[in-house]
Amino acid sequence: MTIAKPPVMEPHQEAAILAGALPYLRRYAGDTIVVKYGGHAMGDPELAQTFGRDIALLKLVGINPVVVHGGGPQINDMLKRLDIKSTFIDGLRVTDANMVDVIEMVLAGSVNKEVAELISQAGALAVGISGKDGKLITARKLQRTVRDTDSQIERVLDLGFVGEPVKVDPRVIYALSGSGLIPVIAPVGLGEDGATYNINADTAAGAVAGAVHATRLLMLTDVPGVLDANGKLIPELTAEQARQAIAGGVITGGMIPKVETCIQAVQAGARAAVIINGRIPHACLLELFTASGSGTLIRGE
Repeated sequence: MTIAKPPVMEPHQEAAILAGALPYLRRYAGDTIVVKYGGHAMGDPELAQTFGRDIALLKLVGINPVVVHGGGPQINDMLKRLDIKSTFIDGLRVTDANMVDVIEMVLAGSVNKEVAELISQAGALAVGISGKDGKLITARKLQRTVRDTDSQIERVLDLGFVGEPVKVDPRVIYALSGSGLIPVIAPVGLGEDGATYNINADTAAGAVAGAVHATRLLMLTDVPGVLDANGKLIPELTAEQARQAIAGGVITGGMIPKVETCIQAVQAGARAAVIINGRIPHACLLELFTASGSGTLIRGE
């Protein structure tokens, strides 16, 4: 993807843009913004650099960003190099004991540090951690069932060490943010049984946003947001309207779990969640610092 360079502006135009952002800077001053980072925004080098600068900017103007990242393509590359084959069920990677070690190595190791470095190079200090650090994310084995179409009998799927958050203890996030640092979180959790669990990054971000009562959860995706039956962007939904859109077939496919994550986040304590297109440069800034925003906002009832 080629990113167009912004046009050269006169000094007074630049000053006008900064002045226009002032009401939004005041609105979010001191607030916590959780950003789920992944998809094309993560894989494109130019977009990655832009993302790092934008997150650094949020911190430098008095907002407290928290980043939760994915890393599916990087995991796929490492598993391929190690000749480990992956199996997916309903979009979730079946994860055995050997595979979860590789996933933790990639997510909490190389990817986590690369994301933190992007932000630190831009002028803010970011610290990479995983959900296991400070017992940030306590997880349990994810239970999924499937119904046989002929017999209508349900059976339990064994996804191995795929987990879901049970509890988020935000003290480590508060400690880092309060010290002027930006937490960058890898979605790996620790079970009560001492096992390591691979957690979907969207799910982890939603749980973190709820626990810290984030003003916004920004879900960077590869689509503009939630579209109606005519393919037009829906700018805002209540949680109940989002549920109805799922039940009515307006929201389908891979957008369903993303919207459900947003609903769960606002029910758990986040003020609102927004699904935005991470392929657009400065997507986070457009959402926070412009009147119209850039995606679909989901708020409580």
